[in-house]
Amino acid sequence: MILLRTTFSLIACLLVISQCTFNSNPWDKFSDEKSPEKVGKRLANLFLKSPHGDYNISNIKQHIPYFEVCTWYGALTFAKETADIDLVLNLQKRFEPLFTEQANLVPDPTHVDYNVFGALALEFYLQTNDKRFLNLGLPFADKQWTIPEDSALSERALNYHDQGYSWQTRLWIDDMYMISMVQSQAYRVTVDRKYLDRAAKEMVFYLNELQQPNGLFYHAPGSPFFWGRGNGWMAAGMTELLRDLPEDNPDRPRIMEGYRKMMETLLHYQTEDGAWRQLIDDPESWKESSCTGMFTYAMITGVKKKWLDKALYEDAARKGWLALTFFITENGEVQEVCEGTGAGSNKQYYYDRKRKTGDFHGQAPVLWCATAWIRE
Repeated sequence: MILLRTTFSLIACLLVISQCTFNSNPWDKFSDEKSPEKVGKRLANLFLKSPHGDYNISNIKQHIPYFEVCTWYGALTFAKETADIDLVLNLQKRFEPLFTEQANLVPDPTHVDYNVFGALALEFYLQTNDKRFLNLGLPFADKQWTIPEDSALSERALNYHDQGYSWQTRLWIDDMYMISMVQSQAYRVTVDRKYLDRAAKEMVFYLNELQQPNGLFYHAPGSPFFWGRGNGWMAAGMTELLRDLPEDNPDRPRIMEGYRKMMETLLHYQTEDGAWRQLIDDPESWKESSCTGMFTYAMITGVKKKWLDKALYEDAARKGWLALTFFITENGEVQEVCEGTGAGSNKQYYYDRKRKTGDFHGQAPVLWCATAWIRE
């Protein structure tokens, strides 16, 4: 009898220890090689050695493209969260020629994809307090809502402006990262709520026009497909905006509703190994890394901000990160990245998009995720 009681006591102790170990196992801790610190540093260092991005389109003036901006921004926020002063200085060193001999590479603030450049300059201002960056970056946010002088805009663009939206509105889901990012950054440096208020109004417009009953988004009104990275831009854009949008903003409940609805659906389409697909709802479509990174970023942030139920989403966020690490080569290049993609008219168009390695579209969201894991 004594032996039996001792055995039961031992089992009970082991169960308690096991339960404590399970409950105390941090969802955001990883082995050294898969740690956000190690992965982020590897990708940031690779970025420093990379040439500037290129649209490879003959009729577009060569400039710093949005996909490089997003990668640069990710490396810079990662440097901040890891207190890596040397990395900040090296990222700034890459930027300095844009004030002088490479000033021609600064984009013109004439397109939604070009204006996001301002978010990068404003992040440099936030970290260095160097007003050159403020003076360069803030006009990109302001001009997104200001009709350009001597510009022959379409009637559609003018109508959007007259309704209080950006004249750069085009109802492609990519826009809601580009617009939300630069407007959120403008708020972060000025604390002027007009930037968040107008971005929130714009976001609600896109939610109402493009989000479907299942929570996912069509690429554009004439492109009824749930393209992975396009949905990723929307997920990341809502996340960036919600990070700062005040509780008393009248559009916040609608944006939070759209965000949570999307996250809930994404849980169901995450693959067993943690990735998401080029066409999210198509099991025959290939697993794509950039959307996996963007959705993971949105979930990491949502759990940390308590917008999402930790019990439901922490495993999905962790699996998403681990899936991302398997996409990364030894030298830090992300594989299985969908090339730059316009709105398609059929599924085959999305199936046939080139799969690239080391493309900035894929490097950027991994850096965002690394930052999000470390950020309080």
